[in-house]
Amino acid sequence: MKLGFLGAARQVTGSSYFIETDGLRVLVDCGLYQERSLLGRNWDPFPVAPEDLDFLLLTHAHLDHSGLIPRLVAEGFSGTILTTAATADILSIALMDAAGIQEEDAAYKRRRHSKEGRTVDHPVIPLYTTEDVQATMPLVEEVAYDEPFDLGRSASVRFLDAGHILGSAMVELTLRDGAKTRTLVFSGDIGQWDMPFVCDPSLIGKADYIIMESTYGDREHEDRGRIGEMLGQTIRETAAAGGNVVIPTFAIERAQDLMFHLSRLVYNKAIPPLPVYLDSPMAREVTQAFERHDEFYDEEARRLVASGRSPFRFPGLTIVRTTEQSKAINSARGPVVIMAGSGMVTGGRVKHHVARNIGRPESTILFVGYQARDTLGRQILEGAQEIRILGQTLPVRAKVAKINGFSAHADCHGLSRWLDGFKSPPKRLFVTHGDADVAANLAERVRKERSWTVEVPEYLEVWDLD
Repeated sequence: MKLGFLGAARQVTGSSYFIETDGLRVLVDCGLYQERSLLGRNWDPFPVAPEDLDFLLLTHAHLDHSGLIPRLVAEGFSGTILTTAATADILSIALMDAAGIQEEDAAYKRRRHSKEGRTVDHPVIPLYTTEDVQATMPLVEEVAYDEPFDLGRSASVRFLDAGHILGSAMVELTLRDGAKTRTLVFSGDIGQWDMPFVCDPSLIGKADYIIMESTYGDREHEDRGRIGEMLGQTIRETAAAGGNVVIPTFAIERAQDLMFHLSRLVYNKAIPPLPVYLDSPMAREVTQAFERHDEFYDEEARRLVASGRSPFRFPGLTIVRTTEQSKAINSARGPVVIMAGSGMVTGGRVKHHVARNIGRPESTILFVGYQARDTLGRQILEGAQEIRILGQTLPVRAKVAKINGFSAHADCHGLSRWLDGFKSPPKRLFVTHGDADVAANLAERVRKERSWTVEVPEYLEVWDLD
C-alpha cells in the first residue's frame, strides 16, 4: 500500500494525498496552492494520472482542499467525488466563484498585454473555467456522517464530523487484505470545540496511520469566551475615533461566525448602532447554503434560530449584492463595519475597502483568520510600513488588529485533545498542512509527550505502508 503526499507538505495550502492498494487508487482532497511562491504548482501536471483515479474523498469545500478539482476533471478524472451534503452545496459555490475570478484575471491580463503591445510566449488562460466546474459537479455523490461507504476491492470509507466548517469531515479509510485490516485517518482540518453552528470535532479511538493537519500546531488561540468582548471593544474604539472597521473575511464559515458574534453584540447593545455590511457575493451565497443545511447545526445554533434571532438577519446588517452597492459603502457617513473577501486580501472587494482605509489612523484593519505567507494580509499583519494595492503604494496608518480565537482550526491544545482520543498509538503519525517550522515543532512535541513515531513528509514523498 502506498501513501503519497501530493500537497500541503510543509506548507499550509494545496492539500492532496494519494492512496494506492490492491488496484484501488484514491485521492483525499485536491487543493489549490495559495502562497505566491507556490502558485506555479497549480499549473504542474498532476503527479498521478487523473484518469486512473477511482475516487476523490473530499474533506470540505475550502479551496486549499478543493480548488484544483475542476482541473483534475478537465485533465481526465471521471471517478466519484464523495463528500457530505453541506460540502457539496458549498463546493459548487466556491468553485464557480474561483473559476469566475480566474476567467476575469486571464481576460484582464490579455487586455493589459494588448494595451502595452506585449507579446508572450504562451496564451494567457484561466486555470479552469466555469464550464469545467459544471462538468465537475455531476461527479459528486453525497454521503452521511458515520455511515461506511463501500469503495470496492475490500475497502471502505467513513466520514466523521471535523467541526471545522459546516459539513467538514475527517476521512477514515479502512483497507482489508485477507485477514489483515489497516485503517488510515485523514484529519482534514480539525475545528475548535464550542464553535458557532458546527458540532465538536469527532474523536476516533484507533488508527494504524494518522495524517493530521498542523496549521496552528505551535500556538494557542485566545479564549473563545473573549471573542465577543474583543470584537466589541475594537468596534467601540474605532467608532469613537470616527473610523471604519474593515474585516478581510473568508466567505465560508468565517463570515457566518462573524455574523453570529455581531448579532449578539447588537442584540445585547454592546456596540453602538451602526451599519454592518457583508460585501461578498460568495459569502452571501454560502450563508444561503447554511440556511438550507440547518441539519448540520449544533444545538446552540438551532435554539438561536428557533428563538427568532437568526444571526443572518439582525438590525443594521446589509448584505451587499451589487458592485454599485459595494462602491456606495465608501460614501456612507459615520463609522461602519465592513466584512469583505478575500480573507487574505489577495483579491475581491476587500482590496478596495483596505485601500480606502489603510491610510486612515482612525480606522482599523481587523484580521480574524490565518494569513498565509507571501499574501498581502500577512504583510499588513506583520507590520509593513507601506503596501502595494490596486496599482498604488499606500502608507499603513490604520490600526492593525487580530483576533485568533475566530479561527476554525484547533490550536496546539485542540490538536492534542484530538490525539487524546486515540486509545493506542498509531504505527505512524504524519504531520501535514502547516508551515515547515510549525509542523516540525508539533511533531517533536508529540514525540516527546507520547513517544509516538512521527513524520513530517516532504512534497511528493511516497511511503510504502506495512
